[in-house]
Amino acid sequence: VQLQASGGGLVQAGDSLGLSCAASGRTFSSSGMAWFRQAPGEGRDIVATISSSGSHTYYGDSVKGRFTISRDNAKNTLYLQMNNLKPEDTAVYYCAAGRYSTTNFLMRNYDYWGQGTEVTVSS
Repeated sequence: VQLQASGGGLVQAGDSLGLSCAASGRTFSSSGMAWFRQAPGEGRDIVATISSSGSHTYYGDSVKGRFTISRDNAKNTLYLQMNNLKPEDTAVYYCAAGRYSTTNFLMRNYDYWGQGTEVTVSS
């Protein structure tokens, strides 16, 4: 699976932004998918994950109620809708395809990674 993330940019606090991750390859629809993020000088953390069918999702505590992960298996695309953005959401966002069909918040369970798209939230 090859992944291409897009949609990042510079926004103000309180704004909304949508990220997309286009996947190529036959295994997208059978793979659990996730968004991770890495802030400057920090490690890579889970943002959200979604099962292969889209029926189950899991969110990191800091984004619950503000971000929504979704997928369109017909279009081989993963999405992340981010609302009420905060300066602490500033990071490079990575999409990832997992080795399992279920949701999973552990980096080691993801085999394929996109190149990252940068999100900057100004106060």
